[in-house]
Amino acid sequence: MAKCLVLGANGFIGSHLVDELVAGGHEVRAFDRFRTNEYKFDKHPNVEVVSGDFLNRHDIKQVVEGMDYVFHFISTTTPATAEDDPLIDVETNVQMSIELFQECVAADVKKVIFASTGGAIYGENSSEHVGEDITPLPVSPYAIGKLTIEHYLRYFDRKFGLKALTFRISNPYGERQSLASKQGVIPIFLQQIAKNEPITVLGDGSMVRDYIYVKDVVRMIAGSFEKAEGNLYNLGSGHGLTINQLVDDIRRITGRDFEVVHKDKPSTYVDKVVLDVSRYENEFHDLPTKSIDEGMKATWEYVQQQVRDGA
Repeated sequence: MAKCLVLGANGFIGSHLVDELVAGGHEVRAFDRFRTNEYKFDKHPNVEVVSGDFLNRHDIKQVVEGMDYVFHFISTTTPATAEDDPLIDVETNVQMSIELFQECVAADVKKVIFASTGGAIYGENSSEHVGEDITPLPVSPYAIGKLTIEHYLRYFDRKFGLKALTFRISNPYGERQSLASKQGVIPIFLQQIAKNEPITVLGDGSMVRDYIYVKDVVRMIAGSFEKAEGNLYNLGSGHGLTINQLVDDIRRITGRDFEVVHKDKPSTYVDKVVLDVSRYENEFHDLPTKSIDEGMKATWEYVQQQVRDGA
């Protein structure tokens, strides 16, 4: 049984990860701001809830003490907010990640597990599937920040022996994804449809993305973080969908018709990202099990309930 700290434990992926780690028999310290008494994860005797601020080094110092593994699944920005002000990403995510790693060294943490982005970090490329060996050339501030943090993890490993494991996650979707953050095209579309509003497609709908259901993501992470031989893995479905195909799937799954409004896509958006997940598959013999239909149905039920509840 490992002692695991999840930073961003009340977030989208983090909350599911807490549940999955507990199910695997681990002790979990769940760290987040917890501005209300509502917990997205299941309360369990093996979960210690710690309220704090990622931007407060004293909080970070205290919360990493006694931990075997630290899951860095917290972010102060989204792709949109980092695009609006790249300096915020540097002053918060990058700077505090460095301070976190310093505290992990001082606390003799066994390994840091970092949630990076597989959807934007590689930039434009001509490959059918993008593997980890391709040099990432991100063009968005959010992805540049993620890659910078990856580089610092490499430095802390070389300099201080702090072991690290990075997962580049494609486009996760599913229950508990915030409808207020405006991150993730699937929950954004489903929320607009549930409210009988038109959906907004950036560009002509030909952009290709790789979508993976969040419960598959955390199962794959929880099943590999202790025994991984490498330090970098793509996590995705390995299959691409155009936005237009996704819209057709949503119509079929929801049984609703809706208006589609097109707007110009930002210049920093890449046209196609489909991840090569063979490195993970070959080592762990495990791939996502939920189809887009299964995952979308579960997400649609969740979004409808959130809209009914006024979220």
